[in-house]
Amino acid sequence: MHKLSTTTQNAAAVRRAYLSGMLGIVGFSLTLPATRLAVMDLDPVFVGLGRAVAASILAAVALLMVNARLPSKREWLRLGATATGVVIGFPLLSALAMQSVSAIHAAVIVGLAPLFTAWFGVRLSGERPSRRFWLATTVGSMAILVFVALSGAGTLQTADLYLLAAVLCAAFGYAEGARLTKELGAWQTISWALLAATPLLLPWVAMAAPASFNQVGWLSWSGFAYVSVVSMYLAFCAWYRGLSLGGTARIGQLQLLQPFLTMVAGATLMGESLQPLQLATALIVVSCVMVGGKR
Repeated sequence: MHKLSTTTQNAAAVRRAYLSGMLGIVGFSLTLPATRLAVMDLDPVFVGLGRAVAASILAAVALLMVNARLPSKREWLRLGATATGVVIGFPLLSALAMQSVSAIHAAVIVGLAPLFTAWFGVRLSGERPSRRFWLATTVGSMAILVFVALSGAGTLQTADLYLLAAVLCAAFGYAEGARLTKELGAWQTISWALLAATPLLLPWVAMAAPASFNQVGWLSWSGFAYVSVVSMYLAFCAWYRGLSLGGTARIGQLQLLQPFLTMVAGATLMGESLQPLQLATALIVVSCVMVGGKR
């Protein structure tokens, strides 16, 4: 009876982990289309960094409500590293990129995130990946490079370089943040990371703020509100909770769905067209992640 009860509890925990992780991925998948809307009327620096400042208000309220303990000095350093990746790096670089490329185009490149997240996870944990893992990583990376070269008439566009750098930042922030959840908790990790970064971001956000808020259209404000409340906070709370409950490797595989969800969102919400090259590249990257993730 006790064994049956334990098995039932474990199965329930796995379901909760997948549900939390999936909620996070759904939230993240709309980030690029929402950013595309936001930068129509707002400076990309304001969008990329201002979303963290806005989200930090939610984070501060949540932490105060539960009287959360302050992180240790070592944890603050790791929170700073996490914030550099997911609070500053990815939001700013992706906002700069979304000025000139479609959400569907960006989704293909962001499809590298699972590969690099796994790579950073391996490096941080000290594991030794198989040759198959590195082969799959190389093939997936080459597929992305071929895609951006063909899309840019044979050369890398500046936006593509921004996106590649953004993916690296996000991957590192995911891997390091996932480790911190074991010590601080899931939503507490992103909350403290936001608060750690906000004092540095405020001057830049103030300088990039629009001269007249009334001249910004409601679509841009809607996009900014989404990336601030959902992408920068609620989705991270769910995502880190899923990683904490189910493990980085298991729940991290849900990122496979993100490029396709972003493509659907870009086509539905932005009226963007889905090209065969984009879909084919996304399928190759997903296949590489699946092959590389096998033990």
